[in-house]
This record gives sequence, C-alpha cells and structure tokens, in this order.
Amino acid sequence: MSVVQFFANGDVVTHLVAVLLLLMSVSSWVVILWKSWLMRRAGGDVARSTLAFWQSRDIDQALVQTRAFDRERLVLPLIEATRFQADGTLASAGDRAQQLTRVLRQQLHGILHKLQFGQVLLATVGATAPFVGLLGTVWGIYHALLAISQAGQITIDKIAAPVGEALIMTAAGLAVAIPAVLAYNVLGRQIGRIEADLEGFARDLRELLLSQEPGAASAGRASTDP
Repeated sequence: MSVVQFFANGDVVTHLVAVLLLLMSVSSWVVILWKSWLMRRAGGDVARSTLAFWQSRDIDQALVQTRAFDRERLVLPLIEATRFQADGTLASAGDRAQQLTRVLRQQLHGILHKLQFGQVLLATVGATAPFVGLLGTVWGIYHALLAISQAGQITIDKIAAPVGEALIMTAAGLAVAIPAVLAYNVLGRQIGRIEADLEGFARDLRELLLSQEPGAASAGRASTDP
C-alpha cells in the first residue's frame, strides 16, 4: 500500500518518470521477445539454406532449394542479387568481379540492418533507465523532506518511510535496465555469428560465380603454363 500511496501523493514529475519507465520496460521486452524468436529462426535458416545451396546441382536448383528453408529471407537475397542484368548504369559498371562485389555488399547491408533492428532501443534503455529512475528518486526525496520539514517534528520513522518509497524509483530503473543490457549483449553475439556466416557465404558465392565465368578456366591454365 505504501507504493500506491507514494504514486498517489506524487506530482506530475513523479508520474511522468513512472510512465516513462513503464514504456521503456514494455518496449524493451517486446524487442527482447521478438528478436529472441527471430534469432532462433535466423540461425537455423542460415545453416539449412547454405547447406541446401551447396548440395544443389546449379544456381536454378539452389534458388528453389534455398527458398524452402530461408523463412526470414537472409540467404535468398544474396543468391537473387547475383542474377542481375547489366543496364548500362554506373551500378553495373566494371568487370564481373566488381559487379558481384557491389550487389552482394548492398544485399548484406540490408540483411544486417534487419538483424540489427531493435539493438539501438535496447542499448538506449539499458543506458538511460537507471538515470531516469534516479531522477524519480531524487525528486521523491526532495518532496518527502519538504513535507517532513513542514510537519515541524522530525523523527526517524517519518523520514524512513517516504525516503524508502522514493528509492523504489531507483530499483525500478535498474529492473528496466538490467534485462535490456543482458539481452543486448546476448543478441549481439548471435547477430555477430550470423553476420560472419552470411559474409562467408557471400564470399564463397562470389568466388563460385567468378570461377564459372567463360574463360576463367582457360585463364587459370594459361597462368600456370611456362
């Protein structure tokens, strides 16, 4: 009941801090649950999709095989990007190696942006929630001491209760920040592993397509001739 009385007796600043902490907590938990589900699916999708790709006979079959496993569309955009047609613009300028590097890098940036979505929110909540809670504590202690001074007689029981209630805001700020920080670190490691797998696949895909270019085999033989 003391917590209810604390918020009931609070002013606009106290209510705003409480509402802000509540919004930060809800938003961070929504991101945590959603990204945990996404990372679990993404890790499995990348592993199964790349395995299906390398077990295919050609690129056309690889597209069909990959599409069946890549539910989050993390690997499929890389394969589709390599089937571009030169249109005479600067985007298609340069030799085949430069064009493949350009389109694969562009697709990787889009995929990584999707994986990184929500990380900024978790980092922001983890960094600012303790200070928001501390602001509510300082403001609550100020009003508690002001009310005590107006009462005339100061005793320890009159100080302990309102100050203890004000410290609840600090605890609330830590309760909001700690899950966000832990989730940011755990999810960041998972994103890093998926990013490394995608970059490795893109590099291998580029080398495979370049090796299949007409004249690549003859050029390789010519370079080994005395």
